[in-house]
Amino acid sequence: MREIVFDTETTGLSFAGGDRMVEIGCVELVNRVETGRTFHAYYHPERNMPAEAQAVHGISEAFLADKPVFADAVDDLIDFLGDAPLIAHNAGFDFSFLNGELKRCGRPVVNAKTRMIDTLQIARSRHPGAKHTLDALCNRFGIDRSHRIVHGALLDAQLLSQVYVELMGGRQIGLGLDSSDPAGQVTTSVVSAPRAARPTRVFAPTEGELVAHRAFIDKLTDPIWGAAASG
Repeated sequence: MREIVFDTETTGLSFAGGDRMVEIGCVELVNRVETGRTFHAYYHPERNMPAEAQAVHGISEAFLADKPVFADAVDDLIDFLGDAPLIAHNAGFDFSFLNGELKRCGRPVVNAKTRMIDTLQIARSRHPGAKHTLDALCNRFGIDRSHRIVHGALLDAQLLSQVYVELMGGRQIGLGLDSSDPAGQVTTSVVSAPRAARPTRVFAPTEGELVAHRAFIDKLTDPIWGAAASG
């Protein structure tokens, strides 16, 4: 099963209010194992970058000056996403910007009802009452986030992919690669290697042990098995 974990960075909190997506990072999973395929892009927002947003992700107007607008670069993103389920943390936010950008340039939107997986909702159901930020979940599962100085779409998607796997039960041992996929993609499956039957081991006492045992038994007085036999 192919899934895409993704994250976005934006100019603010509301696409409907005029904010835009400036970065997206995507990580491909097959059977909940990272394949190594990723997608990462920056987009010119066609507006200014508020200081409070830049403080979160570190992306400046100057950095975005030569980046393409979303409509001019959307085909590569659509091709990467395909029809896979899309996983995000607080996914409603990321979907609102992704679909807002798609709709703005006349492209079909992603059906959130059938394709959206929200790790925030999963975390709340698995661990009620705990903290559910990405940082908190990384700490819970022992995922190294020391290189996360500011928010970054691809880095956050890579961290979230590990969190998602842990939320869904953790990594399985015995992962094997199956290169026989007719589409030419490497797929993964959980396999159990059969164990070879061990030969029967015989633990026979030596003659010296038998002699020592008989000598020990002869020293016993009124053994319980004698009482049972006489009863």
